[in-house]
Amino acid sequence: MSFTVLIPARLASTRLPNKPLADLGGKPMIVRVAERAALSRAAQVIVATDHADIHAACVQHGIAVRMTRADHPSGSDRIAEVAAALGLRDDAVVVNVQGDEPLIDPDLVNATAALIDADTPMATAAHPIVRMDDMRNPNVVKVVLDSAGRAMYFSRAAIPWHRDSFNGAADGDAPQGLPLRHIGLYAYTNRFLQHYPTLPPSPLEAIEALEQLRVLWHRIPIAVHVTHGAPAPGIDTPEDLERARKHF
Repeated sequence: MSFTVLIPARLASTRLPNKPLADLGGKPMIVRVAERAALSRAAQVIVATDHADIHAACVQHGIAVRMTRADHPSGSDRIAEVAAALGLRDDAVVVNVQGDEPLIDPDLVNATAALIDADTPMATAAHPIVRMDDMRNPNVVKVVLDSAGRAMYFSRAAIPWHRDSFNGAADGDAPQGLPLRHIGLYAYTNRFLQHYPTLPPSPLEAIEALEQLRVLWHRIPIAVHVTHGAPAPGIDTPEDLERARKHF
């Protein structure tokens, strides 16, 4: 199938200032992300940014880039502007790759994009949790699926709670059959991507600070690709950045 990868990127970051421009083996992070995404079957890979320095870095390294407004509340709003400017068809598939994922798996991008069809306007990915400390960590977002592999709910809490296995379980290897960890990779039809910013926010979205709950609140299905291995982590902290620098 054909799809477009759009990578939202902005400089504002509380933990890692200027994160998209952080050097990874001689290239800015945002360039590494775009190069990695280009290894997928994407027809095109474009960075969407509101900052001239990110734009200049992409141009310098031959990465396609589009400038956007600076007032977008989320990355999905930012890429919606670019998708509209590109004149993509309503049924075109757009994949949102986060700008801090320089080790994103191209096959994971392909598999998530492939879940989009006439009845499924949005898709994402997940993998099994294997550590109890991840289960209890509110920064590790969990997702529960229905029998069709669609998301029933996303939460920062430990869902589903295994009554017999979890009580008294210490940190370490988790019991079998634990929840899935959500991976922050999204695919959409362009029609839905343009519609999403018009959806009223949901109270659950505000409580959990998870914008994908807005989609479920409005009874819109989200398909979930489950990969068995945990993908390489994104860059959120100085420690993450150092690990990525050693890799490159």
